[in-house]
This record gives sequence, C-alpha cells and structure tokens, in this order.
Amino acid sequence: MSENKKNHRPVIIGVTGGSGSGKTTVSNAILEQLHGHSLAMIQEDAYYKKQDDVPFDQREKVNYDHPNAFDTDLLVDQLKELLQWKPIDIPVYDYTIHTRSDQVIHQEPKDVILVEGILVLNDPRLRDLMDIKIFVDTDDDIRIIRRIQRDIEERGRSLQSVIDQYLATVKPMYHQFIEPSKRYADIIVPEGGENQVAIDLLVTKIRDIIQKNEL
Repeated sequence: MSENKKNHRPVIIGVTGGSGSGKTTVSNAILEQLHGHSLAMIQEDAYYKKQDDVPFDQREKVNYDHPNAFDTDLLVDQLKELLQWKPIDIPVYDYTIHTRSDQVIHQEPKDVILVEGILVLNDPRLRDLMDIKIFVDTDDDIRIIRRIQRDIEERGRSLQSVIDQYLATVKPMYHQFIEPSKRYADIIVPEGGENQVAIDLLVTKIRDIIQKNEL
C-alpha cells in the first residue's frame, strides 16, 4: 500500500432507485467512462442472505424486495473494511437456487467505490458510510416495462409470473421502502441511463475526486 493511500479515505457513492429505474445502467456508464481509474462497483444483490437451511419451495416464496432479504450487516462490515484499505471477498448469489454459491469475488480497495442496489439508502448504517447518495428516479410504467423485458429475455420468466411478482411485492416494496429513501439523496437523476447530462456531471465529479486523491 502506498503512503498516499494511507493519507486519504476511499469515497463511497450510493446509487439507488426502483427495479428497472436504470440505476445499474448509470453505474455501468460511470465505470465505463472512468475505466482504468481506481474505481469499483459493489452490487447489493450479491448480499442476499444465505438460505442453505431453507427448503427450496420456501426460498421461492421469499420477498426479495424487502430489507429482510439482504445481509446488510455483512455489506456494512465489508464496506468498513474497504474504508480501511483492506480487501474483501464479495459473496456470489445463485438465482437458480435462491442462495449463495460457494464462490466469492475478491475485491481490492479502491479510491472510489460505487454501491448499487434498490435499498442502499434505506439503512442508516449504509447512508452514514456514503459521501455521495444518488437516486435514479424513473416513472413506474417505464420501470415495469423494463423489468418485463429483462426477466423474460434474461431469466426465462413468463409474462404472467413477472406481472404477479410486480403487483405482489415489487411495487408495494418500492413505495414502502425505496421511494421514501429518495429524501436522503444528494442527487436525483431522472430517467436513469437515458440522462446523459446527469451521467456526464457525475463522471466529472468522480474524476475530480480521483485526481485529488492521486496528488
């Protein structure tokens, strides 16, 4: 570890929004434009709870849009490790069996860490670790259309199953937990990945942070 890295704290940026809002698109656009810099992204989805001791039919019924579905304690602990310039092993979640796999992803500390997920501004412990908090705000109609396309094309779901899940858990959890967290955001990005102006401004800000840390 360089002496420079001992003299400053990594910057943590939270990126949240509802399912299909474009938060992942925004985060990936930032990563792409700052490729080669000291930057990493951690996705909250990796921190779904381990459920090896739960029967599979029960795992299928879990509300995965509720805060209780996530091992936020582990996420908080690992972010604190990164803030101390210590590497972490990020869990890998297997959606086909609704629990963690035996694999992990090794992550070295970086100057800037993006933390992306639907509930990253919901928990005050996470918010307290963040230097910049971003909420990607997209109309409900657009979000459900994007979710339908994704789940059918990428996850082999039927149209009816996607709609049923959206009405049963996704929509109510958005209004109960995700949308209220917008009040904690420093920056609100309308229309997600389509908002190139907002993405360019975020990239400029993050590049400035990285350059200052490199001095």
